Amino acid sequence: MNELQKHYTNEQTGISYVLVGDYYLPNLVMSNEPNYKIGKFGLMRRSYLKNHRKGLFMNLLTSGKLNEHLYGIDQTSHERFELICQQMAVTEGVTEQLKSEKQMLWVQKMLNIHNRALEIICEELIYI
Repeated sequence: MNELQKHYTNEQTGISYVLVGDYYLPNLVMSNEPNYKIGKFGLMRRSYLKNHRKGLFMNLLTSGKLNEHLYGIDQTSHERFELICQQMAVTEGVTEQLKSEKQMLWVQKMLNIHNRALEIICEELIYI
């Protein structure tokens, strides 16, 4: 059997197959996708995609773009989270002076800001 008969590519799907014994098996190759360090928001996005958007998850996974997507979401989310927290703190008057004078009030306000910012990030970037 010549080399051409051992390999076959489906023109509709673009998937290549290789003859192993009597069967053609998909010629699957691990992608050279970079290994990104994915944080909290990227992992939240991954979990959401895996459980609620299975088609998109499988598309990203099989195209080798999942880690890049998760890393981008993670970086964008972290930047937006910090910005939202800073803006809310300024708007609500949560300052270093408040921190030194009334620590528990400062902690309460910062946790409230943190939780609201997290909710905004989840609505805008994670659960879409």
